Amino acid sequence: MGNNGLGDVLVGKLDALRRHLAEMKQAAVAFSGGVDSSLLLKVAVDVLADHAVGVVAVSASLPRQERDDAAQLATAMGARLVFLETQEVDDPAYAANAPNRCFHCKDHVYAALLNYARENGIPHILDGMNAEDTLDVRPGRAAAKKHGVSSPLHELGFSKADVREAAKHLGLPNWDKPAAACLSSRIPYGTAVTTNLLARIEAAELFVRSLGFRELRVRHHGDIARLEVPASSFAQALERQADLVGGLKALGWLYVTLDLEGLSQGSMNKVLKTGRAAAMQDP
Repeated sequence: MGNNGLGDVLVGKLDALRRHLAEMKQAAVAFSGGVDSSLLLKVAVDVLADHAVGVVAVSASLPRQERDDAAQLATAMGARLVFLETQEVDDPAYAANAPNRCFHCKDHVYAALLNYARENGIPHILDGMNAEDTLDVRPGRAAAKKHGVSSPLHELGFSKADVREAAKHLGLPNWDKPAAACLSSRIPYGTAVTTNLLARIEAAELFVRSLGFRELRVRHHGDIARLEVPASSFAQALERQADLVGGLKALGWLYVTLDLEGLSQGSMNKVLKTGRAAAMQDP
């Protein structure tokens, strides 16, 4: 084991990350409040102090609770934080919800971040992609390359487990936070993304959380709300069956289903991998 209880390999990765950020002198971190970007911002603040800034992209696809949590976390770690309003939902290419929707989202987000960085003389823009994030369908990476966004955690080989262990070691309270994704990821490809639908999904997930569920997704399929929770929460879901059905129907769905496969991150991408959706579009 390395110092402070961390394995030698992870100690080496953290040291490399600190050196890498120190060489940058000044950086803006795309911050979501998730554990990956939190670790990156924390280390950046430790190394660069006020020369590091977290930037949160705010739109209808970001739940208000996620925005509030990000602000609270940034304050706790002593990080400067900036909120940038982005309008990707107003972009017809994004609203059409093709398989490359994420590219159009990140294109808006990173363009806004790049503009902010240029206006403030910040030479480096960073995101929290880790070494395992390329295993799923991620068209947003093309937008990162387009706008010159770098991913230090990915470049230095931080796995998701590395990120969580390092975040816990550094005292980040969200080290075990479940993975999150924008609200648009709850909508099947080809179904238009609208602010009203995003608000409805946000309200649905907030309601389900109020019943005591920590990890969940409410997927929209027309008249059907498909609830995903871990298999370990199935018994709890059945115990709260009447509440779940009543609450989700009150939000406009006619049918409420529990996905017996359990919570699956990126489950809307399964149609891409089986070839039952349009081929991935290159932006």
